[in-house]
Parts: sequence; C-alpha cells; structure tokens
Amino acid sequence: MLAELHPQAIRIATLLRERGEKIAVADGATGGMIAASLLTVPGALDFFVGGGVVYSFRARDVLFDLPREAYKGMRGASEDYALLQARAIRDNFGAEWGIAESGSVGGSTHPSGAPAGSSCAAVVGPDGFEFVCVTETGSDDRIANMKAFTCAALQTLEDALST
Repeated sequence: MLAELHPQAIRIATLLRERGEKIAVADGATGGMIAASLLTVPGALDFFVGGGVVYSFRARDVLFDLPREAYKGMRGASEDYALLQARAIRDNFGAEWGIAESGSVGGSTHPSGAPAGSSCAAVVGPDGFEFVCVTETGSDDRIANMKAFTCAALQTLEDALST
C-alpha cells in the first residue's frame, strides 16, 4: 500500500518544499497511514513536523490539548470534528498546514454511531484556508476502508496544496 501511495507523497512533499511549509498529521480511522505515506519520502523532516493516531478519547485529549467543551455538539467522522482536529494539530505542532481524518472503518461500532464506511478529511493551511472531503464507501470492510480513507485524505491534501 505504501508503495502505491509513494508517488503521491512525493508530489505532496514537493509542493510543501516549494512553499517552504510544513505539515502536521492527525490520523484517525486511517491508523497512521497518512503520516506513514508522507514519511516514505526521503528527507521528510523538510516538510513533516509530526502528528499522531487519534484512536481514543484519551489520545484526542493529549494530542490536541483542547477542553472537552470544544467538542460539544460534535460527533466523530463529521466535518466540524475533522476541522477542529486539523486546526489543533497544526497549531499544537507549529506547522503551516494540518490534516486530520476522522472516520468509521467498520468491523465494530463507532463510539459516535457514525456508519461504517464514512470518513471526513480536513485540511487547514495559512491565511484561513480550510477544506473538507467526505468519503462514503458504503462498506463494512475495515481494511478496504482504511485504504480508501487514506487515499481520499492524501488527494484532498494534494488538491489543497495545488491551489
């Protein structure tokens, strides 16, 4: 899978390097595959600051350092939730760009009740840039969904950087 995503990761790295900007990543249902894809590029320290896998409320609280009230009225795998996390990861890691994915990959019940096969990827950047991509596979296939969500998130990031 990483070999398949490597050419796109190179394109993303090139765009970030050309801008002299860095990104921080919050992987959710993608399980670290967004970050891992970007880290296939040699010299990733030029554009990649860090991030983490947000797979529990505890991880969310530690990584984003936001009060619980910040999430009031939100559910996971939603646009507002992904945007909040993209802003927080960017700001907490001191990057120009942040990407966050929140989804329900299937095989078990999502804590917020989000249906399997649903994901939101949010990208935030300089000067108030924000963009969200919703992916709906309609599938309960956990591994296929993780791949689809990662591909959608990376495409969202590449599109955002290309504008």
